[in-house]
This record gives sequence, structure tokens and C-alpha cells, in this order.
Amino acid sequence: AAAAALTREGGEDAFRRLFRFYRQRDASDLRGVVDFSAPGCQVFRSQLSISSVSDQDAYRAGLQPVSRWKAYGLNGYPGFIFIQNPFLPGSQRHWVKQCLKLYTQKPNVCNLDLHMAPEKTIDLWGQSKEQLRRKGSSKCEPRSLLEKLRWVTLGYHYNWDTKKYSANHHTPFPSDLAFLSEQVATACGFRGFQAQAGILNYYHFDSSLGIHVDESELDHSRPLLSFSFGQSSIFLLGGLKREEAPTAMFMHSGDIMVMSGFSRLLYHAVPRVLPNPEGTALPSCLDQALSSDLPVGSVIEHSSDEDWQVCAKYLQSSRINMTIRQVLAEGQKFPQESGTNIKGQAPSEDGHHQENSRVKRHKPNTD
Repeated sequence: AAAAALTREGGEDAFRRLFRFYRQRDASDLRGVVDFSAPGCQVFRSQLSISSVSDQDAYRAGLQPVSRWKAYGLNGYPGFIFIQNPFLPGSQRHWVKQCLKLYTQKPNVCNLDLHMAPEKTIDLWGQSKEQLRRKGSSKCEPRSLLEKLRWVTLGYHYNWDTKKYSANHHTPFPSDLAFLSEQVATACGFRGFQAQAGILNYYHFDSSLGIHVDESELDHSRPLLSFSFGQSSIFLLGGLKREEAPTAMFMHSGDIMVMSGFSRLLYHAVPRVLPNPEGTALPSCLDQALSSDLPVGSVIEHSSDEDWQVCAKYLQSSRINMTIRQVLAEGQKFPQESGTNIKGQAPSEDGHHQENSRVKRHKPNTD
């Protein structure tokens, strides 16, 4: 009721009011959050382009056949598609491992690069795995480097200071993640989507993501893809102005969001990370091991028991989100610009996430 009242109130900073509401309230106040596992009147089934992705290509990406996907839209948000965990049993483990073990490696860029020597951030996984494996429940234990990770950028590396991409700060985009993204985009009607830039966010229970619009890409006709793994979260989707109150929805492990068309440039935020609603340390979808019979050409790889133990320990208090974008239209080029300092392109650790420590220091600027 309180959230509904804030929504009706509208006016200046309506988004911020709801952001604060969901950031500060306990779980008993979440009845107004849209749950796609039990869709209500605001939710409708979305039509997918089932024949455009072969079952074989879906399997190669670790996905169920598109005909089995549960895809939904939201009234008032044309172009927004929510796909409820379309991953095959065990395949989420591959993407979690990639986000923690492979995508954190150089030449990709992460938040730790700003205040650590280059040789210290070469192998975050190797420096953290034993510490994570031994980690108990005490909050007094020092955090590993992986636990201090907040973001990693892939492909065209986003410049947090200028809020731009550039031709002179680019590294190869991971081929497995590109293939996954292309299958999801194609199933949603976006043939020819090219995964050119990725921002990986690493959340903990005290993390949030401030109110923003993803508008730095030069081509807005292509969708924004968002993949979530691990603990759950509340996602707020607003309007073209911050004065418009957002709709709150749950995101659980394996869920995918596609923002396209009208919804491509809407304000959005993540005010809160929540324990998975099953009440277990990890969602049950992450307990399942990958099939031993992988299709020819699969981009999914088996994770060793040792690697998965480290990933599972990390995810007990964390959520990983991958957002994939196409920056340039076919044949489009960046405008000419002067050279940039690569290290200067990384913001402070709080630059993208609104961490608990920052909230305490700057309560009026939670978003």
C-alpha cells in the first residue's frame, strides 16, 4: 500500500522515492513487486520468433528450445521483454564461472584497475579462490579481490568519466557470450544483433545500482540484453523522465530482460539485492549439474567441481548481471576524437554501484 501511494504521488523525483522505498524496506513490504513466476494483470505473454533460432543453436548456447521459453511483456512498456530462466539445467554454471574466472582477466577492464598496480589484477581468480573456498560466515573476515570486484567491461570499454565508447579502447569480445547474446536477440526479433560491448556488474547484499539510462551506444535501434545469475534482486523500470514512477519487478537467477524500442531508453535501477526466495543458500536451478552430452559446437563448457565450489561460495551472498549492447549500427563509425588514457577510463569503486558505505556518507544522494 505504501509503495502504491508513492506511485500515485508522481511529481518530482517519483523514481527516487520508490528507489528509497525498496532500498530501505524489509521483505514484508514487497507485495507490490511484479513476480513473473506468478504473472498478474499487468503482465502478458510475449510472442517470440521461434523459427529463427534452431533448437541446435539454442542447445549450443546452453538454452532450451525457444518454443519452451516463457516470455512476458508489461503493459505500458512496449519493447520490454522478460524471459523467465530459459537456460538448460547446469548451463548457468558456465556463465557464472566465465564472469568470475575468465572475463575478469586482462585485457578486460575492471574497477580494481583504478587503484591497484596492473600486475595485481592479472589473475583475480587465482588470488581469490583459496580464500573464498575457506571463507566462513563471519563478516569480520577480509574480502578477497573477487569480492571487491564491482564491474568488468568487455569489447568496447565504457568510459565512466565521459560516458562514451571509443574506437581506441577496444578488446576482443568473448565469442561464447556473443553467441549467447545473438541467439537471445534473434529469438526476440532482432536478427543480425552484434554483441560489441558488455558491462558485468557484481552485486552483494548491500549493493544497489543507481537510477540511469543506457544511452551511450550510438545505435539505439538495437536492444539491451540483461542476464542475471545468483541471488535475486528488485529491478525498477521507469519512464523517459525521472518524474515518472517506475514499476518494480523481481529478477531471479537465469532470468533475461530485453529492453528495445520505446523501452530502450527508459530510466531504470536496482535498489536492492535479495536472498533467493526458495530460502536456500543458492537457487535450486544452480544445484543442477550440466549434462555430460553436450552438442557439437557447444559454447558451454563443464565446470570442475573445484571451480564450482568457489563460484557457489561467492554466489551465496552475491548476484552477477551481464548487460550486452550493440554500440554501432552496421557500417557506422565513431566520430573522430583525441586519444584517451585507458586507466583514466575506470571510475571509483562506487562509480557505478551505490554501495552501503556511500549511502551512509551521502544519504540524500542514494541514487
